Amino acid sequence: MKKALLIVNLGTPDKPTYFGIFKYLRQFLMDGRVININPILRFILVNFFICPTRSFFVKKDYKEVWDDKTGSPLLHNTKKLAEKLSAKTSEYDVYYAMRYQNPSIESILEKILDKNPDELVVLPLFPHYAAATSGSVFEEISRIVSKKWVVPQIRFISQFYDNEKFIDAWIDKASKFDINSYDKIVFSYHGVPNSHVNNVYQDSLCIDNDCELGITEKNKFCYKATTYETTKLIASRLNIDDDKYIVSFQSRLTKRWLTPFTDKVLESLPAEGHKNVLVFSPAFTADCLETIIEIGDEYVDIFKDAGGENLDYVESLNYSDLWANAIIDIVK
Repeated sequence: MKKALLIVNLGTPDKPTYFGIFKYLRQFLMDGRVININPILRFILVNFFICPTRSFFVKKDYKEVWDDKTGSPLLHNTKKLAEKLSAKTSEYDVYYAMRYQNPSIESILEKILDKNPDELVVLPLFPHYAAATSGSVFEEISRIVSKKWVVPQIRFISQFYDNEKFIDAWIDKASKFDINSYDKIVFSYHGVPNSHVNNVYQDSLCIDNDCELGITEKNKFCYKATTYETTKLIASRLNIDDDKYIVSFQSRLTKRWLTPFTDKVLESLPAEGHKNVLVFSPAFTADCLETIIEIGDEYVDIFKDAGGENLDYVESLNYSDLWANAIIDIVK
């Protein structure tokens, strides 16, 4: 069989300029799966409030991480991962795309379908299912192929938070650090609105399902539940005691997002005697603005201003060999 594998990441501006960032943010935030409010209100909020101000404030951050030759780190890491996967498997023709901006899913899907594959496997590079990430990718793929006369067999992979080889890849990254030397380990995941996790349940709310304790039939697609499960798997492999780590959520837009917030957690730790801290961010499989700048710069400053002494960050999986091996395992 002729098979194609499409890996998809979130997206990045084409250029680190005000208008480049504005264009990216507008496409991202106008997605109804990202901001699930009245479309008219969303249009006003995104185009007249969030994008104009946010594009201005993050422009210097994008310029700081931008490389003149390779562009944004997210794009570079995703491209290199696709190249490594191509080298490791002959069973699949490997492609990569971004949900927002370029290379777009639509443009890459056109290339794939032109080659008339028997099967297409779509893998969003988000370990934990969320409507705003994996769900949005699935919706975009469905929108595009629904207009095609011929559609091959398509297989979507919604999440892989507990895949053993995925966990192996994180353990390998953690091996560069002396885990026992840290006072506290923080597992920081990208935040989502409370409404997003509540919508997973038909007759209850996320708070009613003990998502911190384990995976059940009800919460198996709850973003919060799966992030806690990934944390437990990594902590268990690294022999980190329950009282030595904490799960938190970063990059919030409002107060009605999953708590505790990472910045507030880090701000409180020095007063509790935890002045040497290590941060994991297993929701991000590729380093990007949220890891390099938000954790590596902004959170370091918050932590040290509160009396902390040292905050280290475990880099993302990027295009490591073990991560590529994990993807092949996940797909198969």
